[in-house]
Amino acid sequence: MSNKITQLFQIKYPIVQGGMVWASGWKLASAVSNAGGLGLIGAGSMYPDVLREHIQKTKKATNKPYGVNVPLLYSDLDEILEIIKEEKVPIVFTSAGNPKSYTPQLKEAGITVVHVVSSVKFALKSQEAGVDAVVAEGFEAGGHNGREESTTLTLIPQVAKAIDIPLMAAGGIATGRAMLAAMTLGADGVQVGSRFVCTPEASSHINFKKAIVEASEGDTHLTLKELAPVRLMRNKFWNQVQELYQQSPTKEDLTQLLGRARAKKGMFEGDLDNGELEIGQVSGLIDDIIPAAQVVEDMVAEYEAARKEMTEKSLYA
Repeated sequence: MSNKITQLFQIKYPIVQGGMVWASGWKLASAVSNAGGLGLIGAGSMYPDVLREHIQKTKKATNKPYGVNVPLLYSDLDEILEIIKEEKVPIVFTSAGNPKSYTPQLKEAGITVVHVVSSVKFALKSQEAGVDAVVAEGFEAGGHNGREESTTLTLIPQVAKAIDIPLMAAGGIATGRAMLAAMTLGADGVQVGSRFVCTPEASSHINFKKAIVEASEGDTHLTLKELAPVRLMRNKFWNQVQELYQQSPTKEDLTQLLGRARAKKGMFEGDLDNGELEIGQVSGLIDDIIPAAQVVEDMVAEYEAARKEMTEKSLYA
């Protein structure tokens, strides 16, 4: 499956595991990389010393390429970037900020840089900033989303038309058929999040994983747009947010209700009532907890089968 993405990252398949908070530690990242994809450590939920530990453990667990996802709004960002350079991390995915501020120093250190965007506008800004590739993420995705609320189906072809650098699609992708659809729309590869949460290697809590398996269509919603749009699974906390909205709350009211460490409480500690349960719409398609390597293997097999099916249909149309 050699293409722009596999060549850029030196991987076997154009499948990237999203660097999700509270789910993407060294076990998941190394498992995906060993399976032929690109595993990412999610730095967004790690203190600097914890990140260094996960990077070192990843390097021991795999000799394949791997990367780190870094939200650029991170309070310890400078220290995080120094650790990444000291540990010679080969690939960095940045998000939630302006790539122009940090791409040059990462590139100078010989690091391949990718930025996650939610619009054509930010894809172009990322290209101007000198990144090597972008991930365009539709609002089907779990966790924090763009304010444009563009779907993956509409976002990918627009970004593909606008930029010249490699493009990965994210948001609503958990199967080989979805991967084929994204690449037909103009993507060179895919970034997969929610499907990898439901693996034994993900550091998310088993309660959260089981809740995803039991989820069905319509169980996730985009909310808290006044703060930072986030897609959550419905639970007691989500209901509290909706009740507060009935009172025309201010940003301060919403911030007070949100409090601190809601995501950790839900996804890492397994409090399904009071925590934030960040997961994508595609959770309705996930019905089992399987090894990360099997996720990669199943996606590739379904992709190839679907591509063959489409070819045969066109031949006999």
